Amino acid sequence: MTVVSVAIAHVPNNADTKGIMKLALMLGYSGGKLQLPMEQIKLAEALGYHSVWTAEAYGSDAMTPLAYIAAHTERIKLGTGIIQLAGRAPAMAAMQAQTIDALAGGNRMIVGLGVSGPQIVEGWYGQPWGKPYWRLRDYIQIMRKIFEREQPVTHDGSEYQLPFTGEGTTGLGKPLTSILHTNTDLPIWLGSGSEATVKLTAELCDGWLPMHFVPGRMNHFRPWIEEGFERAKRRGVDKNWQDFEIIGQCPVQITDDVTSVFRKAKDNIALYTGGMGHKDVNFHNQHMVQRGYPDVAERVQELYLAGRKEEAAESIPDEYVDEAGLYGSPDRIRQRFLQWSDSGLTGLNINTGQEEAIRLMADLAGTSKQ
Repeated sequence: MTVVSVAIAHVPNNADTKGIMKLALMLGYSGGKLQLPMEQIKLAEALGYHSVWTAEAYGSDAMTPLAYIAAHTERIKLGTGIIQLAGRAPAMAAMQAQTIDALAGGNRMIVGLGVSGPQIVEGWYGQPWGKPYWRLRDYIQIMRKIFEREQPVTHDGSEYQLPFTGEGTTGLGKPLTSILHTNTDLPIWLGSGSEATVKLTAELCDGWLPMHFVPGRMNHFRPWIEEGFERAKRRGVDKNWQDFEIIGQCPVQITDDVTSVFRKAKDNIALYTGGMGHKDVNFHNQHMVQRGYPDVAERVQELYLAGRKEEAAESIPDEYVDEAGLYGSPDRIRQRFLQWSDSGLTGLNINTGQEEAIRLMADLAGTSKQ
């Protein structure tokens, strides 16, 4: 794993109180060779970072590296950003999270969930895309029941049933309670972006990993989040802004050559917006449209799918890249960081491979002085 992200977290600007800012370090998923930047992780822990995060696509998984990291760290929290639902049953996701949390000494694990897309779900995992909203809802509820250990787990959902009684079963399945006693409030976060899934996130989860968030977008999402809080309250669960984490992604690179950095970033944006997913089901392309670039989104996808990848990248305007990241000198990053800190997020995921950027973000958040 070579790309590192830093996240700064605090209470959002629409809350009534301010909290201490937090930092997190996201590792992403590996390329052809798995390499964990342990020196950067240890540096982050020494600088007072709150958590470290892994991810998965169709190579390295997100859970296993956290067990390794836990063995080489003492207190930094361990998160998945995200694990794919199709990759494991909800009971296995809960078991893996509980096991890592136990190995780490307790109260360190955070489970970030997501659905991925139809090409991976059906092409890699061999499962039907089905109804992702209801799959998410069942999945989260089953994991909660397993963590809480209040009684043997049963669940009669539209996508998951425990015990399972469908075609091919023997009828011998029985409700079970987790043998392992760990954190009954183990946090569950969700990576989401549509109206239905954002509402679901606010209703059932402890945190949200928004897709393609940029400053100025919170007013678009705020009504959905508040509706999710209201749904939770109708079920007797008190949810509010003060205890709900929101960490958005923001690439950062200290450089004297912003133009070259933009060019490299556009290659990655073109990959996701143009080629990650089917032409008719590409969530990254849809989010480019939602950010106000419908013509660009159409052109990038058209060029990329035609094999004209360089042209696809070149068709992306500089401002699209710049508004979604922090690039340039430390002074420029420091100034532009202000709009992110006032964006309504409680956290900021910053993709970087630079140790100096990790230190800069610690300086901005003041974690090394705590």
